[in-house]
Amino acid sequence: MSKNDSVNSKDTISSRALVAELLGTMALICAGIGSVILGNEVFGGDSFVFTLMCAISMGFVLFAMIETFGPLSGGNFNPAITIALTVTGDHSPKKACCYIAAQLIGAMIGVMVLSVIFHDTLENFFTISENARDTLPLFISEMFGTFLLVAVVIGCIRGGSKKTGLAVGFLLSGMILATSSTMFANPAVDLARVFTSAACGIAPLSALGFIIFGIVGAIIAAFVLKWLYPNAEPESE
Repeated sequence: MSKNDSVNSKDTISSRALVAELLGTMALICAGIGSVILGNEVFGGDSFVFTLMCAISMGFVLFAMIETFGPLSGGNFNPAITIALTVTGDHSPKKACCYIAAQLIGAMIGVMVLSVIFHDTLENFFTISENARDTLPLFISEMFGTFLLVAVVIGCIRGGSKKTGLAVGFLLSGMILATSSTMFANPAVDLARVFTSAACGIAPLSALGFIIFGIVGAIIAAFVLKWLYPNAEPESE
């Protein structure tokens, strides 16, 4: 791929790519929050049960979404990843804004879908979570987890891996079970968690902390990976 091809790609905003980002993010919301609702409210399991279910569900669904929609949009499904790829030069700022808007819309649709399929109402969607998770260790956990997620994504892209979806899915599943914040590492997911009554819900101020620390981790990872792969050309979608 020539340099001009890369530049054109990072500036191109197609309706198909935006719909792909919306659908992929919506699916992640359904996987992450839906697995917690199923494990806790339907199966009556404890926190270990629904955390394990969430880890398995998120890993499987993320892999499937990357394989399905990656050829169309690059398979970001995460504002933190989109911001990091803007730092590395893979996305233009305009394209990043459009992607993030699609991701946030997809996240909200995902919460509404869950409200209907689990509670047969949209009432839960308009309920703001009061679960305060605003301690510094949790924020640092999200920053660390997002750093690793972005590092794997960019490292696989610039290293020419053919198994990026598998690597990202495995990392997310593993780190959900290995971090104090259960590593959502996705501002769109954090926003969606504000509007759920599920056990994984999070209060607005706590969500803001998760988002800020996650984005910081993503930006740090973008600079570190640019240094580790100095001669790699940004990849197109």
